[in-house]
Amino acid sequence: MLGFWVAILSGALMSIQGVFNTQVTKQSSLWVSTGWVQFSALLVCIAAWLFTGRESIGALWQVENKYTLLGGVIGAFITVTVIQSMSSLGPAKAALLIVIAQLAVAYLIELFGLFGTQQQPFLWRKFLGLAVAVAGIVIFKWE
Repeated sequence: MLGFWVAILSGALMSIQGVFNTQVTKQSSLWVSTGWVQFSALLVCIAAWLFTGRESIGALWQVENKYTLLGGVIGAFITVTVIQSMSSLGPAKAALLIVIAQLAVAYLIELFGLFGTQQQPFLWRKFLGLAVAVAGIVIFKWE
């Protein structure tokens, strides 16, 4: 049950962050705003690390699949694309499309067992769920 509430909180925070970042970008620039987001996140992570146990940073160099260390790079582009989509589509439409894209890509990752995940069988109910979500976007956008 905790995972459910954490996921809800994550989605809410993503939407709020997207709006905040878009407003900062309007008053500065895309890369200045993105840089600030990443820098301030680094400061929070350093503070949390200092207060929660100080695990070895050297463990990063022992990660087996080095490509997985690109999460921060991907995070910078997530910030940029969220800002751009919210600026041009508005928060609600952008969030809908972002969530559907997340769901579709996550399902493909599961289906093919990509990036070290356990491969899952194709299930029509999951595909139907994705199709219903896409239909929801069409209904939401319908004018």
